[in-house]
Amino acid sequence: MKKIALLALSCLLSGTLTFAQITPAPSPGASISQVVGVSKITIDYSRPSLKGREIFGKLIPFDKVYRTGANAATRIETTGDITVQGQVLKAGKYAIMSIPNQTNWTIIFSKKLDVTEQNYSASDDVLRVTARPQDVSSVETLTFDFSDLKDDAATLSFSWEKTKVSLAIGVDNAASIENAVNQKNIEASNTFQQAADYMLQKGMDLNKALGLVDKSLALRENFRNNWIKAQILDKLGKSSDALGFALKAQSLGAGDGSYQFFKDGIEKGIGEIKAKIPAAAPVVETPKKKKS
Repeated sequence: MKKIALLALSCLLSGTLTFAQITPAPSPGASISQVVGVSKITIDYSRPSLKGREIFGKLIPFDKVYRTGANAATRIETTGDITVQGQVLKAGKYAIMSIPNQTNWTIIFSKKLDVTEQNYSASDDVLRVTARPQDVSSVETLTFDFSDLKDDAATLSFSWEKTKVSLAIGVDNAASIENAVNQKNIEASNTFQQAADYMLQKGMDLNKALGLVDKSLALRENFRNNWIKAQILDKLGKSSDALGFALKAQSLGAGDGSYQFFKDGIEKGIGEIKAKIPAAAPVVETPKKKKS
């Protein structure tokens, strides 16, 4: 017990013990979120107050990089791609830095989340935009807000002292929906593919397996579901049909990095399928998908 007490005292004196905040923070943390279209945008920031001080051009100088808040740099997270002042900002998390100016502010989105005025580097910028500041009635505490909300747009603003800076936010709902559908198709295709492959490997009902792999192919073609169909058809005694899908698998594999793990097996399988086909029998070519 004595050793434990001494260790605790040592940690206390050395400052290695941490404690929960028990007094009010001078610049308390805040968070605001808004869904625009199908993208959720979240701002996490600390809120300094005026407390009788002159801010822009005095406490925070013009034409120098500023963390756009207090404590850690303000952060933005967006679940989907958005545009800011008409320029694309990819889905992700970024720190928001800025360069205040009397006539034109520069807003910087940095990939360095722990960026400060001291360690800021333009090489970490992912996007820079500009916005004209507006004169407003005095705002005691730094405030971020969303306004002018539409299905595909909103305005993100921050206000402090007598300055307000607004950014036009946009989303491409059509692209987001298409991406979501494509992702669902990929997931469903993979599910049907895995089920068909399992039934093939376990020697289960091959006709059911064929139906499953056809559903996979209808959603998204790749070398694996073509090869699975080739094997099923071969086992069903339809080697001529199987060869077309096997060759399609080989062709699609050329553009897929994971093909190297299947290459030898597929090439061997193609040779075995060819050996079962009479010389006069035509190879049935797999139909090409029509471009939509």
